[in-house]
Amino acid sequence: MAISELDLPLGVVARNLSDAQQLAETLASDVAAALRAAIDSRGAATLVVSGGRSPIAFFEQLAQQQLPWSQVVISLADERWVPVNHATSNEALVRCHLLRGPAAEARFIGLYQVAANLEQAALKADQALAELPPIDVLVLGMGDDGHTASLFPGSPNLALALQPGCPRRCLPMQAPSAPHQRLTMTLPLLASARLPLLAIQGAAKLATLGEALTLDEAAQMPIRAFLHSPLEIYWCP
Repeated sequence: MAISELDLPLGVVARNLSDAQQLAETLASDVAAALRAAIDSRGAATLVVSGGRSPIAFFEQLAQQQLPWSQVVISLADERWVPVNHATSNEALVRCHLLRGPAAEARFIGLYQVAANLEQAALKADQALAELPPIDVLVLGMGDDGHTASLFPGSPNLALALQPGCPRRCLPMQAPSAPHQRLTMTLPLLASARLPLLAIQGAAKLATLGEALTLDEAAQMPIRAFLHSPLEIYWCP
Protein backbone atom coordinates (compact mmCIF):
# COMPACT_ATOMS: atom_id res chain seq x y z
CA MET A 1 0.00 0.00 0.00
CA ALA A 2 1.11 3.57 -0.71
CA ILE A 3 -0.26 6.73 0.87
CA SER A 4 -1.61 7.74 -2.54
CA GLU A 5 -4.09 4.84 -2.24
CA LEU A 6 -5.79 6.35 0.82
CA ASP A 7 -8.98 8.32 0.43
CA LEU A 8 -7.74 11.54 2.02
CA PRO A 9 -10.09 14.42 2.78
CA LEU A 10 -10.14 17.34 0.39
CA GLY A 11 -7.25 19.69 1.06
CA VAL A 12 -5.11 17.16 2.93
CA VAL A 13 -1.78 16.85 1.12
CA ALA A 14 0.30 13.66 1.22
CA ARG A 15 4.04 13.46 0.54
CA ASN A 16 5.43 10.02 -0.36
CA LEU A 17 9.16 9.90 0.48
CA SER A 18 11.56 7.10 -0.43
CA ASP A 19 13.03 6.41 3.02
CA ALA A 20 13.46 7.78 6.53
CA GLN A 21 16.44 9.92 5.60
CA GLN A 22 14.61 11.64 2.76
CA LEU A 23 11.61 12.17 5.03
CA ALA A 24 13.79 13.81 7.69
CA GLU A 25 15.58 16.02 5.17
CA THR A 26 12.40 17.07 3.34
CA LEU A 27 10.47 17.72 6.54
CA ALA A 28 13.33 19.77 8.00
CA SER A 29 13.66 21.85 4.84
CA ASP A 30 9.92 22.52 4.67
CA VAL A 31 9.64 23.37 8.37
CA ALA A 32 12.60 25.75 8.11
CA ALA A 33 11.02 27.46 5.09
CA ALA A 34 7.75 27.95 7.01
CA LEU A 35 9.61 29.34 10.02
CA ARG A 36 11.55 31.76 7.80
CA ALA A 37 8.30 32.94 6.23
CA ALA A 38 6.80 33.54 9.68
CA ILE A 39 9.87 35.48 10.79
CA ASP A 40 9.81 37.56 7.62
CA SER A 41 6.12 38.31 8.15
CA ARG A 42 5.87 38.74 11.92
CA GLY A 43 9.42 38.95 13.23
CA ALA A 44 9.23 35.64 15.12
CA ALA A 45 8.16 32.02 14.64
CA THR A 46 6.82 29.28 16.88
CA LEU A 47 7.38 25.55 16.35
CA VAL A 48 5.73 22.74 18.32
CA VAL A 49 7.19 19.26 17.90
CA SER A 50 6.42 15.77 19.14
CA GLY A 51 8.77 13.53 21.10
CA GLY A 52 9.65 9.86 20.92
CA ARG A 53 12.45 8.23 18.95
CA SER A 54 11.01 8.75 15.46
CA PRO A 55 11.72 12.51 15.15
CA ILE A 56 15.45 12.29 16.03
CA ALA A 57 16.66 12.35 12.41
CA PHE A 58 14.30 15.24 11.67
CA PHE A 59 15.57 17.18 14.71
CA GLU A 60 19.17 16.72 13.63
CA GLN A 61 18.41 17.88 10.10
CA LEU A 62 16.43 20.87 11.34
CA ALA A 63 19.25 21.94 13.66
CA GLN A 64 21.45 22.34 10.57
CA GLN A 65 19.05 24.70 8.80
CA GLN A 66 20.08 28.32 8.38
CA LEU A 67 17.63 30.30 10.50
CA PRO A 68 17.69 33.30 12.84
CA TRP A 69 17.18 30.87 15.70
CA SER A 70 17.00 33.57 18.37
CA GLN A 71 13.65 34.56 16.82
CA VAL A 72 12.22 31.03 17.14
CA VAL A 73 10.22 29.62 20.05
CA ILE A 74 10.04 25.83 20.37
CA SER A 75 7.73 23.75 22.53
CA LEU A 76 6.46 20.18 22.81
CA ALA A 77 3.05 18.79 21.95
CA ASP A 78 3.40 16.38 24.86
CA GLU A 79 5.75 15.17 27.55
CA ARG A 80 6.25 12.32 29.96
CA TRP A 81 6.06 13.45 33.57
CA VAL A 82 9.66 12.57 34.30
CA PRO A 83 12.62 14.80 35.20
CA VAL A 84 14.37 16.37 32.22
CA ASN A 85 17.45 14.20 32.81
CA HIS A 86 15.37 11.02 32.50
CA ALA A 87 16.09 8.74 29.54
CA THR A 88 12.51 9.03 28.26
CA SER A 89 12.14 12.81 28.61
CA ASN A 90 11.00 14.49 25.40
CA GLU A 91 12.61 17.72 26.54
CA ALA A 92 15.95 15.94 26.91
CA LEU A 93 15.52 14.55 23.40
CA VAL A 94 14.89 18.01 21.95
CA ARG A 95 17.80 19.56 23.85
CA CYS A 96 20.16 16.81 22.70
CA HIS A 97 19.18 16.58 19.01
CA LEU A 98 17.62 19.94 18.07
CA LEU A 99 18.73 22.69 20.45
CA ARG A 100 22.40 22.48 19.54
CA GLY A 101 24.80 24.66 17.59
CA PRO A 102 23.09 27.82 16.29
CA ALA A 103 19.68 26.26 17.05
CA ALA A 104 20.50 26.44 20.77
CA GLU A 105 19.63 30.15 20.54
CA ALA A 106 15.93 29.28 20.17
CA ARG A 107 13.73 29.83 23.20
CA PHE A 108 12.32 26.59 24.60
CA ILE A 109 9.10 26.29 26.61
CA GLY A 110 8.90 22.86 28.20
CA LEU A 111 5.92 21.03 29.67
CA TYR A 112 7.60 19.16 32.51
CA GLN A 113 6.99 20.79 35.87
CA VAL A 114 8.04 19.80 39.37
CA ALA A 115 4.86 19.32 41.40
CA ALA A 116 3.29 17.14 44.07
CA ASN A 117 1.15 15.29 41.54
CA LEU A 118 0.37 15.10 37.85
CA GLU A 119 -2.66 17.41 37.99
CA GLN A 120 -0.64 20.14 39.68
CA ALA A 121 2.12 19.67 37.11
CA ALA A 122 -0.44 20.04 34.30
CA LEU A 123 -1.78 23.26 35.83
CA LYS A 124 1.75 24.68 36.04
CA ALA A 125 2.42 23.63 32.44
CA ASP A 126 -0.84 25.31 31.42
CA GLN A 127 0.42 28.54 32.99
CA ALA A 128 3.79 28.20 31.23
CA LEU A 129 2.03 27.77 27.89
CA ALA A 130 0.29 31.10 28.37
CA GLU A 131 3.60 32.56 27.17
CA LEU A 132 3.59 30.47 23.99
CA PRO A 133 3.08 32.69 20.93
CA PRO A 134 0.64 31.54 18.23
CA ILE A 135 1.90 28.30 16.69
CA ASP A 136 3.27 28.65 13.17
CA VAL A 137 4.28 25.03 12.60
CA LEU A 138 3.11 21.88 14.39
CA VAL A 139 4.79 18.53 13.71
CA LEU A 140 2.77 15.57 14.94
CA GLY A 141 3.50 11.87 15.01
CA MET A 142 1.11 8.97 15.43
CA GLY A 143 1.14 5.70 17.36
CA ASP A 144 -0.11 2.34 16.15
CA ASP A 145 -3.22 2.86 18.31
CA GLY A 146 -4.02 6.14 16.56
CA HIS A 147 -2.87 8.42 19.36
CA THR A 148 -1.09 11.67 18.63
CA ALA A 149 0.68 13.97 21.08
CA SER A 150 -0.36 12.19 24.31
CA LEU A 151 -4.02 12.01 23.33
CA PHE A 152 -4.46 8.32 24.05
CA PRO A 153 -7.62 6.29 23.40
CA GLY A 154 -9.18 5.31 26.71
CA SER A 155 -7.42 7.94 28.82
CA PRO A 156 -9.76 9.48 31.44
CA ASN A 157 -9.13 13.06 30.27
CA LEU A 158 -9.37 12.36 26.55
CA ALA A 159 -12.94 13.61 26.06
CA LEU A 160 -12.10 16.93 27.70
CA ALA A 161 -8.81 17.28 25.78
CA LEU A 162 -10.61 16.76 22.46
CA GLN A 163 -13.36 19.29 23.12
CA PRO A 164 -13.07 22.28 20.74
CA GLY A 165 -13.94 24.51 23.68
CA CYS A 166 -11.58 22.93 26.20
CA PRO A 167 -10.48 25.74 28.53
CA ARG A 168 -7.10 24.17 29.26
CA ARG A 169 -3.92 24.37 27.16
CA CYS A 170 -2.46 21.32 28.91
CA LEU A 171 -4.01 18.32 30.61
CA PRO A 172 -2.69 15.27 32.46
CA MET A 173 -2.99 12.12 30.39
CA GLN A 174 -2.39 8.43 30.97
CA ALA A 175 -1.03 6.10 28.31
CA PRO A 176 -2.92 2.82 28.90
CA SER A 177 0.00 0.59 27.91
CA ALA A 178 2.95 2.80 28.91
CA PRO A 179 4.49 3.21 32.38
CA HIS A 180 4.79 6.99 32.58
CA GLN A 181 2.11 9.57 33.20
CA ARG A 182 1.91 12.25 30.52
CA LEU A 183 1.22 15.91 29.91
CA THR A 184 -0.33 16.95 26.62
CA MET A 185 -1.41 20.04 24.77
CA THR A 186 -5.15 19.94 24.19
CA LEU A 187 -6.92 19.97 20.83
CA PRO A 188 -7.77 23.71 20.72
CA LEU A 189 -4.12 24.69 21.17
CA LEU A 190 -2.77 22.08 18.76
CA ALA A 191 -5.45 22.82 16.16
CA SER A 192 -4.58 26.52 16.24
CA ALA A 193 -1.32 25.88 14.35
CA ARG A 194 -1.08 27.71 11.05
CA LEU A 195 0.72 24.77 9.43
CA PRO A 196 0.00 21.32 10.90
CA LEU A 197 2.21 18.47 9.65
CA LEU A 198 2.03 14.72 10.33
CA ALA A 199 5.13 12.55 9.89
CA ILE A 200 4.77 8.75 9.86
CA GLN A 201 6.86 5.81 8.69
CA GLY A 202 6.12 2.23 7.69
CA ALA A 203 3.26 0.07 6.52
CA ALA A 204 1.80 -0.34 10.02
CA LYS A 205 1.41 3.40 10.53
CA LEU A 206 -0.08 3.75 7.06
CA ALA A 207 -2.64 1.06 7.90
CA THR A 208 -3.46 2.86 11.15
CA LEU A 209 -3.98 6.09 9.25
CA GLY A 210 -6.25 4.32 6.79
CA GLU A 211 -8.31 2.90 9.66
CA ALA A 212 -8.58 6.33 11.30
CA LEU A 213 -9.95 7.77 8.07
CA THR A 214 -12.90 5.37 8.26
CA LEU A 215 -13.99 6.43 11.75
CA ASP A 216 -16.35 9.17 12.84
CA GLU A 217 -15.32 9.44 16.49
CA ALA A 218 -11.94 10.96 17.31
CA ALA A 219 -12.05 9.33 20.75
CA GLN A 220 -11.47 5.94 19.11
CA MET A 221 -8.31 7.11 17.33
CA PRO A 222 -7.45 10.70 18.33
CA ILE A 223 -5.41 11.38 15.18
CA ARG A 224 -8.84 11.55 13.55
CA ALA A 225 -9.29 15.03 15.04
CA PHE A 226 -6.51 16.34 12.79
CA LEU A 227 -7.37 14.59 9.52
CA HIS A 228 -8.86 17.60 7.79
CA SER A 229 -7.58 20.54 5.79
CA PRO A 230 -5.13 22.06 6.34
CA LEU A 231 -2.81 19.11 6.97
CA GLU A 232 0.30 17.88 5.21
CA ILE A 233 1.29 14.24 5.71
CA TYR A 234 4.87 13.02 5.24
CA TRP A 235 5.20 9.24 4.85
CA CYS A 236 7.89 6.79 3.86
CA PRO A 237 7.88 2.96 3.79
